[in-house]
Amino acid sequence: SVPRCYLNKQLATVRVVKGEPAELSCTVSKDHVAGTWFKDGLKLTSMEGVVFEKKGLVHKLIINKAGDIHAGKYRFEGGEVKTEASIFVEDPPQVDKMLLKNLTRVPTVAKAGQGVKLKIPFEGRLPIRATWLKDKMELVDDTRIRVDKTDTFTTLSIPSCQREDCGDYKVRLKNDSGVLEINFKLVVMDKPQPPAGPIKVTQGSASDVTIQWQPPKDDGGKPVQRYIVERQQAGKKEWETLGETPRSCTSFTTNKVDGDTSYYFRVRAANAEGTSDALESGEVKALCKASPGAPDPPEIISASRDSITISWKAPRKTGTSQIVGYVVQKRKKGTMSWLPVTSGPVKDKKLRVSSLRKGVPYEFRVAAVNAAGTGDPSDPSQPVSARDPTESPGQVQDLKVSSCTSTSITLTWDRPEVKGGNDVKGYEVETRLCHSPSWTRCLSLPAEATTCTIRGLQAKEKYLLRVRALNDSGPGEATELEASLEAAAPLVPPRLLIDDTVKKLLVVRAGNSIRVTIPFEGSPAPVVIWLKDGLPLPDGAATKTEAGATQLLVGAAELAHGGTYSVELHNGLGKRETFSFQVQITDIPEPPGPLQLEENVPNTVTVTWEPSASEKWEKKLHYTVLKRESQRGPWRVLGDLIYNNKFTFTTVVPGQDYFFRVVAKNSLGASAPSETVQPWRIQKTKAEFRVKPQKYRGVNQNQHPRFLVPLKPHVVVTGSECHMSCAVGGPPPPKITWYKDSRDLSSDPNYFCTNDFGVCSLIILGVTKQDEGEYMVEATNEVGCVFSRAFLAIKGKT
Repeated sequence: SVPRCYLNKQLATVRVVKGEPAELSCTVSKDHVAGTWFKDGLKLTSMEGVVFEKKGLVHKLIINKAGDIHAGKYRFEGGEVKTEASIFVEDPPQVDKMLLKNLTRVPTVAKAGQGVKLKIPFEGRLPIRATWLKDKMELVDDTRIRVDKTDTFTTLSIPSCQREDCGDYKVRLKNDSGVLEINFKLVVMDKPQPPAGPIKVTQGSASDVTIQWQPPKDDGGKPVQRYIVERQQAGKKEWETLGETPRSCTSFTTNKVDGDTSYYFRVRAANAEGTSDALESGEVKALCKASPGAPDPPEIISASRDSITISWKAPRKTGTSQIVGYVVQKRKKGTMSWLPVTSGPVKDKKLRVSSLRKGVPYEFRVAAVNAAGTGDPSDPSQPVSARDPTESPGQVQDLKVSSCTSTSITLTWDRPEVKGGNDVKGYEVETRLCHSPSWTRCLSLPAEATTCTIRGLQAKEKYLLRVRALNDSGPGEATELEASLEAAAPLVPPRLLIDDTVKKLLVVRAGNSIRVTIPFEGSPAPVVIWLKDGLPLPDGAATKTEAGATQLLVGAAELAHGGTYSVELHNGLGKRETFSFQVQITDIPEPPGPLQLEENVPNTVTVTWEPSASEKWEKKLHYTVLKRESQRGPWRVLGDLIYNNKFTFTTVVPGQDYFFRVVAKNSLGASAPSETVQPWRIQKTKAEFRVKPQKYRGVNQNQHPRFLVPLKPHVVVTGSECHMSCAVGGPPPPKITWYKDSRDLSSDPNYFCTNDFGVCSLIILGVTKQDEGEYMVEATNEVGCVFSRAFLAIKGKT
């Protein structure tokens, strides 16, 4: 919009950008009034780029394209109207729009080692300050980067780019009319960094070695295309290329190794710009070939008239290569010879041995086989005879769902009824989705089990479940039921529900309990961690978390329990919530240390004491000083709200015994007192009188009092002592009276006055801000009265 100024509405300033239009207008009361425009006091009849216009009562001055010549103070006069306005022509920095568009829309790309030179021409009112910034930090000339500026352009030069030069850049052009900021990106392409290590080495067998690594932290600005894997045998100089892997694969397996031989491996990453430096492994020694260990004894699954079914588990020690099968042997009980059951290794871990003689007890053993050969055989199984099959077990009783979540179901049941010879040996549990035809065995349980939990199920799905009892003759008839899973709880990031009931500062008296309850939400249930000052909770502090709230509990608070407590929530969503609060432990303060009494100023006593131990933790601790004049008299307060360890008592009566005590106080109460044991006394001196006979004077020698040394202004610091003195003469000796702000100080115990042969002093012990003001000393005798005034200024401690 065009900047306008309505002069008769007192909008007296127009700011217009150079090259833009502007307008001044004024409304008069009568149509026939002919107005006149002035600029900088000169009448305007014509001006380049300016049009004068009158429409009815409105007079306008229109500038089509503002320039520097149009800046100034304008005045309009017409009839009874006379008003003024000012035009300021602003010329902020400007850059060519096409250059600005190209620079900001497309990143500037360079290869590592190449030079980059960015030149930004600009226009605007001088002087223009040009500043270059990278990642919000101002760039200055150094050994690699140069910044230049003239009145018409600024240049950034990088003779040899590096990856560290990548980032967000900004050029800021500023003059007194405005600021222009240009943002752009610089991308430097280079070969990738080495893959991230260390290289992890695993050996699946005596002839296979697998190495793993991580992608490089910096891919050089272009995606990694492949990894190159090399190998060097220890003691040799040559590196042998083993192969390459695509960028998605960060592991490599080679069988080109010999047992009991040491190797080194290295990996390089490659992109379109080149190949990185190598990531090397430490020394890797290939294992010797080793056969498997012995399995556990086989278990008898079932027996029939001429066959027995056995099963076994893999050995704990598999050797240096994968197990490829098992050798199964049998023998009659009581014999020494083992006979093979099959002509070759059995791949499964279950076998039905047939062609057995009924009633003859047999024993079985198993040995695992790998690339190194056949391992040690197992111990023999329990003896078992081929016999007629027993009756299969009955159905389990009272099968039901005892609990259910979104991903699991817990079943319970009772054992089937036992009939002769069909004892239950175990149970098997199977599941299937209602819309699926196939059953899946999920659990095998021992005979004593009558409950199980099936996990890893799908939320909001219906399942059929069945349980079979097992004995020597095989599985019995299944018992089935249908169950539906709950809907999965929605994922809710952890969040502490802090309200006004949870305070950020708790002040607790020592010995009282601390109980802070903080509600929270989150699904899955977040893990709650409590810390004090960034460390685990101290002794005596416990936490309790249940039902969407966590609680901090301290039975009896001690000073060690004061500090900053924080509670953290985090769950599997990768988000964390933290809240911290302060706990301040307070108590009735400890008593002050021993008292010391000193007479620093005649006829005064200064009481000092060791600080209370509670000053270390109680910020608002203060002291009260009391005195009494006999061992059994009442204690009277001399000073209260004392925040240092010193107090001066000025109205001491010589010859009088005094006892002093000091107590420490805070908001909870007062400490035990610290007292003086022996009385304090200032010895009373007897005045010495000398009678000097006066000589007869025939003439009256009395004089008007006068100040030999007047009172002088003083500036003292709060808490210090102040001595104000003057010298007075004139026989007879004048009577001295001190005043503060016209108030007589003679009876005020806070001021100590002396007069030694005309040298008059006023002593103020422990000056406070209230002592500031004008002080006057009055000297009066039979002849007359004189005054001397001075101001006492108080300044605080620095």
